[in-house]
Amino acid sequence: MLVVSSRELREKQKSYLDKVDEGLEILIRRGKNKSYKIVPIPDNDTVTDKDYILKPDADLARAITAEQLLAGVKEDLREMFKKGRK
Repeated sequence: MLVVSSRELREKQKSYLDKVDEGLEILIRRGKNKSYKIVPIPDNDTVTDKDYILKPDADLARAITAEQLLAGVKEDLREMFKKGRK
């Protein structure tokens, strides 16, 4: 197992992720009392189904763009200020 600091991981992220892909376990130390382990998600993982992660669903189809969100917010603000003046 390789132990690295969180800072070192940020600086050499690709290199360490490549090592994990090759089967090496990496432990990340953050501060004095925090540690994290990087492991690949196996194809048969029951917690995180890759099909769920990669396939768009109905929620994604209903998503709006940032421009649409901003237009809605602007309209809401206009309405709020109109009501405040009455």
